Amino acid sequence: MLSTKINDMINTQINWEFWSGYLYLAMANHFESVGRKGLANWFRIQYREEFDHALIFINYVHARGGKVTLAPIAEVPQTWDSPLQAFAHTLEHEQAVTRRVHELYALAEAEHDIATRQMLNWFVAEQVEEEESAQQIIDNLTLVGEDGTGIFQIDTELGQRTYSVPAPLAGKA
Repeated sequence: MLSTKINDMINTQINWEFWSGYLYLAMANHFESVGRKGLANWFRIQYREEFDHALIFINYVHARGGKVTLAPIAEVPQTWDSPLQAFAHTLEHEQAVTRRVHELYALAEAEHDIATRQMLNWFVAEQVEEEESAQQIIDNLTLVGEDGTGIFQIDTELGQRTYSVPAPLAGKA
């Protein structure tokens, strides 16, 4: 059974994951509306991943006999001046998510909740990938600057991204 503190903090994280999904869906909508279908694709996949992350936490709370309490989702930004600005926002956001996962891990460690720490190991590794991916795209966008051909190539590359079900949800309905 989850402690009340861990259950509450996971519920906060569930809300944060849903908010993250909304943020990325807003980014997808923004880039779709300005003709950057590859960027829109990348952010749509990111939206799906964030909702999956929420579902992983929800499934975990249920498996441990806790209670899931969904909270309202706060408003998200709707526009960005450039792809570089959107990905800088993405990196900043993912770094905040990483801090939250680490805080949850520290609480589980303080409460000697080994099962929660084990579940969170997947999220710790996932956050390393999320930050690295955003940073690589920022590096590429910075390299090409305002060059239309470079932006076109990055947009095309990001359009090739495909969705993969996260390992903790594989084989589950």
